[in-house]
Amino acid sequence: MAEPPLTRVTLLARLKDGRDVDAWREFVQLYGPVVYRFARNRGLQDADAADLMQDVMRSVARNAHRMEYDPKRGTFRGWLYTVTRNKIYNFLSSQRNRPRGTGDADAQERLDATPAREEDGPDADWEKEYQRRLSARAMELVKGEFQPNTWAAFWQTAVDGRAAAEVGVALKMSAGAVYVAKSRVLARLRDEVQKMMEEEDN
Repeated sequence: MAEPPLTRVTLLARLKDGRDVDAWREFVQLYGPVVYRFARNRGLQDADAADLMQDVMRSVARNAHRMEYDPKRGTFRGWLYTVTRNKIYNFLSSQRNRPRGTGDADAQERLDATPAREEDGPDADWEKEYQRRLSARAMELVKGEFQPNTWAAFWQTAVDGRAAAEVGVALKMSAGAVYVAKSRVLARLRDEVQKMMEEEDN
């Protein structure tokens, strides 16, 4: 069974100790993919997004010893979003100002359009990526709480998108039992994600 996650507040407190390998590993597992996918969604290529993610992680490492978590000043993920957004902005600005020998007009147009992608709010994409990562982490944590058939019914219907009747035949379950299994797992996942978010926001 998976180790229980550190609470966000506990995790942030432990990050101050640069030698706490477990805290840093969990931090990178949770937030690294969020930063990477957010950068990719803003138009960065794979290698550039990976470099930017490393740069953001270095910024956190450099500043971890000074971080004092105060929920009145906003969430940690809000601060991390600001750091990430600023680094992306700086990267894109440097790309715009760099002479292009390729004549790649499509890439330049994509870069020009990127900062304006705020129509859903300043951090809609960030929150979506964060929710996706929390959901993946919640799945890792709760999978062991369910019988293999229950988890398979959930996975095959909710993730793979297969019909309940089809999944039921394969798992020797009725379609109704498949729906019940899916609902039980989804409810548990919602609870786990909510708990993780409350731990960070408190």
